[in-house]
Formats: sequence, C-alpha cells, structure tokens
Amino acid sequence: MSGSAPELNAELIVDSAVPLHPVISPDGRWVAYAVTTTGRREEHPTSALWVTAADGSSPPRKLTAGTANDSVPRWAPDSTSLFFGSDRMERGVRQLHRISLDGGEPETLTAWKGGISDHLPLGDAHMVAVVAEDEPTEEDEHRKIERDDAMVWGERVPYSRLRLLDLDTLQLRVVDGLGDRHVVEVVQRPDGGPLAVISWACPEIDPGTSTAELHVVDPGTGAVHDLGRIEFEASSPTWWSLHDTWRVAYLAVTPPGPVGGLAVFDVTVPAADTAGEHRNLTAGMAVCPTELVQVADGPPLALFADGLDTAIYRLDPGLQRFGRVSTRDGLVDSLTVSRSGEVVAALASTAYEPMDVHAGPPGGRLVRLSDTRPELRQIRWGTQERLSYKASDGLDLDGLLILPVGKRRQDGPFPLITLVHGGPDDRYADEFNLGSYPSGQWLATAGYAVFLPNPRGGTGHGHEFAAAVAGQVGMDEWTDIISGIDLLIADGVADPNRLGIGGGSHGGFMAAWAIGQTDRFKAALMGAGISDWGMQQATGELGTYDSGLSGSRGWEGPGPHHHDRLSPISFASKIRTPVLILHGENDTNVPLGQATFFHRALRHFGVEHAFVVYPREGHAIRERNHQIDRLRRTREWFDRWLGDPASDQNRI
Repeated sequence: MSGSAPELNAELIVDSAVPLHPVISPDGRWVAYAVTTTGRREEHPTSALWVTAADGSSPPRKLTAGTANDSVPRWAPDSTSLFFGSDRMERGVRQLHRISLDGGEPETLTAWKGGISDHLPLGDAHMVAVVAEDEPTEEDEHRKIERDDAMVWGERVPYSRLRLLDLDTLQLRVVDGLGDRHVVEVVQRPDGGPLAVISWACPEIDPGTSTAELHVVDPGTGAVHDLGRIEFEASSPTWWSLHDTWRVAYLAVTPPGPVGGLAVFDVTVPAADTAGEHRNLTAGMAVCPTELVQVADGPPLALFADGLDTAIYRLDPGLQRFGRVSTRDGLVDSLTVSRSGEVVAALASTAYEPMDVHAGPPGGRLVRLSDTRPELRQIRWGTQERLSYKASDGLDLDGLLILPVGKRRQDGPFPLITLVHGGPDDRYADEFNLGSYPSGQWLATAGYAVFLPNPRGGTGHGHEFAAAVAGQVGMDEWTDIISGIDLLIADGVADPNRLGIGGGSHGGFMAAWAIGQTDRFKAALMGAGISDWGMQQATGELGTYDSGLSGSRGWEGPGPHHHDRLSPISFASKIRTPVLILHGENDTNVPLGQATFFHRALRHFGVEHAFVVYPREGHAIRERNHQIDRLRRTREWFDRWLGDPASDQNRI
C-alpha cells in the first residue's frame, strides 16, 4: 500500500454511512434499503431510503432526502411502491408513508398520536397491517397537564395492538380478538390468507419475551386462532406448506432455556381450535440459526452462524430438516427473498469490506449493490487472521487475530488487547472489524495486536456449545479466552507484559471478571458491563435470561447465592488492574448502578480507574460526540498503561 494513505481517525468512523433494512421486491427486480450514519448528530436520527437494481445493472438512487428518519421499507405486492416509517411529520413519532418506485413526494397514510411501530402491506393491495400503541385518552392528557403521573404497575400499560389500515379510507381498526396481548411481529400467509402473529403478555421485555404466544388471525373477520405458548425470545414467524397443509415456523431459544441459542420450531395450523405440537427442526445441528425468512413459492430459507462464516440453508419439506444451500465468508445479515425464492438480498461483510447490500441467487454469488463507505478503501488495515485452537478441556474453538498495521507475526511480540464480544449468545465472524465501539482495526491502526475470541456460550457451533454457560457464566468461557491468549504468547505474537482486555455488555462483564481472577492484564475496559448478577436480575430488562446465566435468584433464601460466586463485585478486593468504566446514563439493559457499584468498590480498595457516564445514552452509545470521546478515550487508556505502541522502536 502507498505510504501516503490517509490516517484513520474517530471522526471518519462515526461519520461513515451505514446501510440498514434491505428488502427485495416481490418480483425480484429491485432492492430498497435505508442509509444512516454511525453517529447521531441531532436529537433524533436521520436516514434516507435508496433503491437499486437487484442484478446490479443500474446504480443505487436516493428516494428520500434523509432529513428525517425514513426507515423500514416494505414493498407493495405489485413491486411498484414502497411503504415505510418516517418521523417527518413530527420528529420522534413514526407514521406510515408510501412512495412510488419512481420517486416523488411520499404520501402520508397515518396520523396516529402514539406513532406506528411496525407495518406489513397485505396481499389484497388495499390493506396494511399496522402495529401501534393505543392513543392517549383525554384522561391521560389531563393527568399529564396536572402532573398526576404516578406510575402504578399494571395501569395505563402501552400495549401495541394489531390494527388494519384501509388504504381507500385511511381508517384504522383494531383486531379485538387478541385482547390485552402486546403484538410484536406479524406476517401474512403467502397466498394472501391469514396472518401469523407473535404476542407477549405485556410490553415489558421481561416477562414479555418469556410469555410469547403464536396466533393465526383472519384479516377479513378479525377471528383469532391460538396456537399456544412458544419458547423464549420467539421471533420471525414464517409460513410454509406441506402436502397442502399450512405450517408456521419461528425462531426461539431451545428449551429448557433461556440460555442455549436459537432453534427453528414448527407447528401445524389445524382447522380445529386446537394447538398442535411445536417441533424443533434444527435439533442436533452444529450450526446456529440466526434468521428465518418466508418464501412465497417454496419452503423457508434461513441464515446460520457457521463458525466464522455464515451459511444459507433451505428447509427440505420431505425430511423436515434444513439443508445447506451455500456458505459465504464472514457475516451475512438481514436476509430478504423474492416471491419465487430465486433471488435474495442481504447485508454482508468480509475481513476488509464493510457491511453493504448484496444480492444474487441463494446458492450462488452475491453481488455488492451498495458502496456506502468508499472512503475507507484508502486506509491501511491490520492483517486479519482466522484462529483455530483447543480449549483446556479439548473443545474446538475459533476466533480472530488482527495484527498491527504493516506488521507480520514475526515482527512481534506486540502489546495485545483482547476484546470480548457481547451476548454471550453472539460471535465474531470474519467480517470487517471497525465500529464506533473500540474495535479491532481501530486498535490495530494504533499499533496493537487484537485478539477476538469466540468462547463457549456464543453462536456458530450448535446448541450444546451455546448452552455451556448456563448457570456458569464467566467460568469455562474465561479459560477459553485465556487459552487463546497463552497460545498467542507462545507463538511470539503477544507480549506477556503488555496485555489488555475489554468489551461491552457481556464483554464488559468478562473484562471485570478477568481482572478479579488474575493480575496479568495491565489495563481493562468495562463498557456497560455487569458487576453484580443479583442486582442485574432485579433491575435489568432481561431478569429471566440473566438468572439463567448466573444460576440463581436473590429471593431463593438467604445467601450467599450461586450468582454471588459469578459476580465480579465479589472479587473486587483482588483487583489491581487499572480499569476504564464507560456506561450510558439511561441504560435499561444493564442499568448504570452496575457501573456505579463497581466504581465504588474500586475506589474503596484504591484501584486506579476512570468512571465515565454518557448522558442521555442507553445500552448503545448513539450520539456522535460521545462515540468520538469513547474511541479516543479508550485508545488513550490503553496507551497509558500498555505503553504507546507509536513510541516503540518497532513503530509503524
């Protein structure tokens, strides 16, 4: 590469364009998608809609200006127009709009006070299924004015209900048969028949996601047929037919849950008012389904995490099992398919190519259609290697190593930073590792080697691998990580005296856990991490899931409890490693109290640390200036404690 290549900086990362929500037209000719920026400059995000030929025969063109948040495009059945959500009428409140494929001014279809959370154009072309909360009543408005806003659990709950929009009259009517169920997903049978609907008992993520039910709804009469309870984190209802009998498949966590990764389940839609058997169609597979998509003229397609890569599978109706169609290097996400099933579109990324929209036959080559980050092609990147190694108990593991820019293995040893992924039911695919969170290439351009491990508990290696951390979070996955670090030290890649560790969410927990188990690390980053599992179960969004990871609940009699043995706070007295703690003020997934508790413990024991809280932010940091601060602050932290690689005699 040329020595005059531009230098990577934080602004270039957070100002980059990012494609979202690709959707292929029913006729397979067009792909629409949204484009936004990584960092949000204003109070509300902005995004624009684009459309391009699915065969790459014409370049992408912009359909909307991008001055509002135009997102989630959905094609009309005749492929001539797009329905989409936008807050152009009132910022922060999404309404339904429609725009012609030829462009022009969008038509506003709803003016619902609470906004529209989801939409699905139906097959008769005169109706759209809409998911929206109840509008506030006059009493609600009066209470707001009078500041009589005491929050009583169970009262004035903002349920999202299934409503049907008549495109001729623009009138909305609610489907009453679902009662006080919170609707989360809707899909129509491909022949224009009934809707498959997933609902929760209430809008709260916990217990909502563990109280999911599957329904069949007749959009003409509003009649509802219940198919029974479905497993934890159910999503992606999908119709398919076997011997002229309709079935509904969906994704959910394998029982007994809630830890163990997703599986594809399936149930027959009977004529009588009964619920059939829900069968696991992916039992025993050594890969993990991540997405399930409906094909109008055939059986469903699915994306599977397959180690460091992603595979497309198709359901074999006769065997009622999934068979591999193709495998693509790196990450494939947001799969969408034409009516015939002959063309798919998706977001895809490989080691040195950022996420972009691709399309092609499911069993063939996917052609890149968008080019959202061309400015990154001039940057020098660190070499990204695939790793394969054994855990201490012999389990096969994988991961990635990114070398400092311009360096080879034999130029080591290098200061090594281990970045642990979130989840834990997630993974590192062999994709382009650059983002607004301190990422592999961001640190590699500063002279660090970066280890991206995939310990047990993650996706890509089947149910047993994912379920291995149930009730044992931080245990074997920690030894998996340290085994990889020791391998890199033995290979001469990592300097044992200059080791750092960090991560966000579950990765933040693992960083806090690691420094309570060993003093080998000279610096750590804890981003939105859990320090106390008991408190997390009490205040986090996913208490059921968190108790499944940590193995007990605080109300199970007097302690100490099992989860106390798995909480980093319990080992705070042993910590000597300097820690950078970063957290969003309004995080509801991992509440700020987790970071505050850890900060107080470190202060009590005199441990060097910095505690940074980002106002207005949730679990993900969205604002541009906060993202820039996080990138710079993290690199400066590691430079301070590991020694700035740029000052080494082996400088880049």
